[in-house]
Amino acid sequence: MNETRRHLPKPTEVELELLRALWDKGSATVRELFEVVSQQRSLGYTSVLKTLQIMTDKGLVERTEAGKAHIYRAAASQEETQSQLLRDLSERLFAGSAAQLAMHALSMEPASPEELDEIRRIIRQKKERQ
Repeated sequence: MNETRRHLPKPTEVELELLRALWDKGSATVRELFEVVSQQRSLGYTSVLKTLQIMTDKGLVERTEAGKAHIYRAAASQEETQSQLLRDLSERLFAGSAAQLAMHALSMEPASPEELDEIRRIIRQKKERQ
């Protein structure tokens, strides 16, 4: 992971919704993103456009031109962004302890058998590396 990816600004709630849509689609126009996001919240086309312009300035998305349309794509992958946000949350709330973060998260919501299997697999891998 390069240095610029590690220090992306934290996205707002609306920015995260737009990023989720971009992670699902790969890339999209303002119109396509407006159609996705407006299904979940009352947000006008110009608000989506302005938010994307701000996200471009922040470095959260990249924009290319295709004729008259601007095509947007996320500057960082979903995994990179999630890792950064979780690392920040872990630092601020759990003194950097990923284990404390995980235990707290697991105590809040029930996990499916598949999720518990995946957690066990990750724990086994961590133990093998020590």
